[in-house]
Amino acid sequence: MIAFVRTEFCLFLSAVQFLTRLPVPGLFAFDHAWLDRSVKYFPLAGVVVGGISAAVLLAASLVWTGPLPALLAVAAGVAATGAFHEDGFADFFDAMGGSTKEKRLAIMTDSRLGTFGVVATVLNLGVKVFALAALPVTVAAAALIAIHAGGRLAVIATMPVLPYAKPVEAGKMKPAGQSVTTRGLAVASVFGLAPLALLPLPLALAGLAAGVAAVLFMGWRAKRLIGGYTGDVLGAFEQSFELAFLLALAACV
Repeated sequence: MIAFVRTEFCLFLSAVQFLTRLPVPGLFAFDHAWLDRSVKYFPLAGVVVGGISAAVLLAASLVWTGPLPALLAVAAGVAATGAFHEDGFADFFDAMGGSTKEKRLAIMTDSRLGTFGVVATVLNLGVKVFALAALPVTVAAAALIAIHAGGRLAVIATMPVLPYAKPVEAGKMKPAGQSVTTRGLAVASVFGLAPLALLPLPLALAGLAAGVAAVLFMGWRAKRLIGGYTGDVLGAFEQSFELAFLLALAACV
């Protein structure tokens, strides 16, 4: 039992290490196999990031009014993850300027950021800030935890459905979680959906419906334009879930 708990805790730390810039104890030597098994804890890592953002929001709200607490909360989430998913969101929209699948994939792997990516990132972060600022502080804090957990669950749920867009020999290793098991998805669903209980039921359902709809739309676009997903596409899925969720909540309050 102790060995099982230690293993699962190490898998959780592996998820935190992969998805964030937070310091993680060196309990094991990094192995890609560990990372692949840790996917089920991605939403729990999202709870940690969301909790940090929510704490910043609540603390800042004691000092400032207006959109500043929301801005600081969003900035805290970006800092905690190193803009991990925001980078994928920007690259995805940059790639949409390509005329063929091959050109889009090439643009997506280019380290330089183009106009589409910059505009998409600015609008994404700006809309999140103002959507959060439109919510009561306690609701906004709960929403931050819910979107960070739910967005990462959306990523896990889409991987078994969409094909991987790049050929294996293209260079980079495929994203973790290529073989998401039913048990792993069930565990991830618990961590990804549980924070919804922090919100009033109508808001939770509205946000979840909007987030799922956004991810489905982005998945359809990715399948049509590049043939499936890449790591950057998964980041775009996560950010789309967060954005749509917050927009739905702001429309309902």
